[in-house]
Amino acid sequence: MPETRYVFVTGGVASSLGKGIISASLAKLLQSRGYKVTIQKLDPYLNVDPGTLNPYEHGECYVTEDGAETDLDLGHYERFLNVPTSQANNVTTGRIYQNVINKERKGDYLGKTVQIIPHITDEIKRNIKLLGTKHKYDFVITEIGGTVGDIESLPYVEAVRQLKWELGNHAAVVHLTLVPYLNASGELKTKPTQHSVKQLLENGIQPDVLVLRTEHELSQDIRRKVALFCNVDSKAVIQSIDVSTIYEVPVKMQEEGLDEIVLKKLDLPIEEKPALKEWKGFLSKLHGAKKTVKIGLVGKYVELADAYKSIIEALIHAATYNDRKVKIELIHSEELNNENAADMLKGLNGVLVAPGFGHRGIEGKLSAIKYVRENNIPFLGICLGMQCAVIEFARNVLNLKEANSREMNNRTPDAVIDLMEDQKNVTDMGGTMRLGAYDCNLKKGTNSYEAYGKEAVQERHRHRYEFNNEYLEAFEQAGMKAAGCNPDTGLVEIMELPKHKWFVGVQFHPEYSSTVLKPHPIFMAFIKAAIKE
Repeated sequence: MPETRYVFVTGGVASSLGKGIISASLAKLLQSRGYKVTIQKLDPYLNVDPGTLNPYEHGECYVTEDGAETDLDLGHYERFLNVPTSQANNVTTGRIYQNVINKERKGDYLGKTVQIIPHITDEIKRNIKLLGTKHKYDFVITEIGGTVGDIESLPYVEAVRQLKWELGNHAAVVHLTLVPYLNASGELKTKPTQHSVKQLLENGIQPDVLVLRTEHELSQDIRRKVALFCNVDSKAVIQSIDVSTIYEVPVKMQEEGLDEIVLKKLDLPIEEKPALKEWKGFLSKLHGAKKTVKIGLVGKYVELADAYKSIIEALIHAATYNDRKVKIELIHSEELNNENAADMLKGLNGVLVAPGFGHRGIEGKLSAIKYVRENNIPFLGICLGMQCAVIEFARNVLNLKEANSREMNNRTPDAVIDLMEDQKNVTDMGGTMRLGAYDCNLKKGTNSYEAYGKEAVQERHRHRYEFNNEYLEAFEQAGMKAAGCNPDTGLVEIMELPKHKWFVGVQFHPEYSSTVLKPHPIFMAFIKAAIKE
């Protein structure tokens, strides 16, 4: 078995160029060659994790099976590789500093002055190497967040410089930049790339591969020019042209030979190109679908689609395997009410009410649920979406007019959604929730059991409030049934309306586990029901 190889992915010119997708694509290509691969994201901000960040700041917070609140890029890693990530796959500056300060307080540095170099950079290097040594991966691909030249990224860049020196031909650097197209002169401009590489060189790093993001094909002349000015082999200057779906990127990178260039740099054998048969099968289904299914996604962060990244991707996976294109309408819950619900939800084949925190936009979610329940439209509620379905049913069917969640109204006489007993004395916002994978036992004869085709499943959670079991009997007598419960605690995980066409609320987050080659059963069943609609 070869020793672990390390690939570092940096970005220049602008942020959001798609380092995560390039990292995931390279990992997919190496994985399809039979290597054991993982990807980690190093984030330069000072939060310990994105768990307390507003989704408008940083997109969705992705939760791993071991309960880590992480960057949304880890979702891409899992969707591409079909391999679970963990806390070790996302490290922030906040966590690095926290670890170093804890060590200093314990006296680990024996009275030395604690500094960025070597203490912070050593801690970064320890985290990078941890994945390779602990889990015996052949490849650890490390994506450095932010843009080269940012003050906050400097310790990471320095750690990469040191590792590249220490690891020799076991390390390679892939640098992603932008080649903008100027409409006025009709030219592609390479100067930003040259400046970006110059910045890297000033920090002591010579990139081995340049990936150029572009809207137009790059000529051989442009590639040669970039290679010459950036000290890179012209074969190692490759383009990443805009595509209609992120799932095309691995195929494009294979055509450009990204995996072969990296293998060559790392002195590894290059056998024949992997066929990517299943992956290409998914793509041909995705592009070949003739009919469309229309899904309404009701949430309060809809201005930023990244806030619901995993949900949107899970809907795409499920629709593709149901031979449909999915048209997702993002509907702002603050703009919805009982009067306009029929108008705002008309023409939809199914409605998904999204997760979230806090009371803003809750009444709109309740209006949406009331409308789909009364009009027999397929419904999927996730986390807070499931809790809203419970509140709506309590108010309008059980006639508990002031029913609510303790999160929204502390004084509600009917807290159908309440805090877990062991959480009632916790005041700290960060890390107080039920996080990560928990068991759920499904009842036979329910939509959920039919979707999964088995009795016991495991799903990921991210929430504090739970269904209040004191009300369960009243709910079941009125026609809303608990379809899944946690075997250890008896907490309700899934609520369904058996008489409805398809009405399922889940306390967990199925979207986190949907991948390109393994769409999630709950989303598959939801889309199937929406198609029948």
